[in-house]
Amino acid sequence: MEVAGEPRAVVEALRGWFAGDGTERLVVATSGSSGRPKRVVLPRAAVEASVAASHRRVGGDGRWVLRLPATYVAGVQVLSRALLAGTEPVLDEEPWPDDSGWCTSLVPTQLHRVLTGSGAGETDAAADLAALRRAHVVLLGGGPVDPALRRAATDAGVRVVATYGAAETAGGCVYDGVPLDGVALATGERGRVRVAGPTLFEGYDGDPALTAETLVDGWYLTGDAGRLDEDGRLQVLGRLDDVVVSGGVNVPGPAVAARLRAHPGVEAAEVVGVPDPEWGNRLVAFVVGEAAHDVAALRAWVVAEHPRAWAPRQVVALDDVPLLPNGKPDRVRLRELAGEA
Repeated sequence: MEVAGEPRAVVEALRGWFAGDGTERLVVATSGSSGRPKRVVLPRAAVEASVAASHRRVGGDGRWVLRLPATYVAGVQVLSRALLAGTEPVLDEEPWPDDSGWCTSLVPTQLHRVLTGSGAGETDAAADLAALRRAHVVLLGGGPVDPALRRAATDAGVRVVATYGAAETAGGCVYDGVPLDGVALATGERGRVRVAGPTLFEGYDGDPALTAETLVDGWYLTGDAGRLDEDGRLQVLGRLDDVVVSGGVNVPGPAVAARLRAHPGVEAAEVVGVPDPEWGNRLVAFVVGEAAHDVAALRAWVVAEHPRAWAPRQVVALDDVPLLPNGKPDRVRLRELAGEA
């Protein structure tokens, strides 16, 4: 069954799927945030295992509020958690519950906008923040969570759990760095993160070659680099292709972006590498905020904490970071903007 349609249609399709005999597979499209979208095939057992492990970790009364696209895996999981708990999901056109005990899932951009009041009227942002304070937990995934955002949420009285996962793992499978029950983690060459366990996908629909490359000996080989501390807690360093080789130096783009976001004159920042005839690749920063036009100051800000080679060679000022429908930065569009600039 392919996940498609408006949220109410997805709810009914999932309701029927869970009531079936378990032989039909779920096909979920990825966002294509770093390239070509993929069609991920999930068995029902993987989705059910993910839902059960998530509930054991975060609790709550089984009610979930949808504020993400219903057709991507994070939205599918919000709906699935509610349905398998025997409750009806609150859809995105419906108001927040006026009591507590329920949960929701957001991407960092959404939480940032609620906390800062940007991207919506002040009244709407205040109402959203009041609702999130009532939530039992807010799962935050789909991208790196800056420590400053985490602190701001805590200071605002919002309980946040940062999740890591993908459609291939039936959604978030690592909560605050700790794998869910039954999930195994390892790192390989270049720190490539590998995941195993009961929540894994079966393959990519129509792409056996990519399946063979990515699903190896029961392990899903992610496109992310990371490291495990002595307690087995995962720290994701960024995507492998986010490490930009510029002038022969490996520059981790996510670390540079995180430093830029800490600047008092920066509201949002993303960093990508684009081909360059002199440097091989040049590091390009996309910045929202009053500091976006002061390239020298931003370079100096980065160099104050990191090697000089990490300073972006190009800064593009934006009114907003372009996003995909699921709220993730559109990195393909960012590379196009770098060329246009």
